[in-house]
Amino acid sequence: MRERQASQGARRAREIEAFVAGAAGRLLHAATLLTAESPDDNPRARRLLTASLAHTYASWDRLRGEDPYDRTRQQLALRFARGAWHQYGALGWSHLRGRPNTGGVLHRLAPQERLVLVLRFFEGVAEEQTAALLGLPLERVRAIGARAVANLLHPPREAAPAVAKVVPS
Repeated sequence: MRERQASQGARRAREIEAFVAGAAGRLLHAATLLTAESPDDNPRARRLLTASLAHTYASWDRLRGEDPYDRTRQQLALRFARGAWHQYGALGWSHLRGRPNTGGVLHRLAPQERLVLVLRFFEGVAEEQTAALLGLPLERVRAIGARAVANLLHPPREAAPAVAKVVPS
């Protein structure tokens, strides 16, 4: 009995190691896009990925044919959304636009917009699946995606610097 358990444990460890070796790079890139951090300095993305992989590891034996990549991506998206909601929920999402960051153009988007874009375009998740994953109506996901693309293609103009009035003496 113990031999069989040890053999199953070793097989499970090999499966998980192979999964992490194959998927961690792409998942870290997705997490980095979500957090809008620099690829060279992405501690939030790494924490997000670690927590998501830990959840997949804990539920590995219950996957029963489910794709571990899909499960981990789902956890990544949900943890990001939950963290963004707790961090910014009271203020709303839109006030986050335009914050300085070194994470590329995605930093101009609100977290919810980044989440929809990363799922839809980087990960290739269908609109219907994205809506189901996020618990949003399909039309809402479409509207968020359209707004995000519009914000990327046509960023809001920055306010012109204030001109000091010269008062004659």
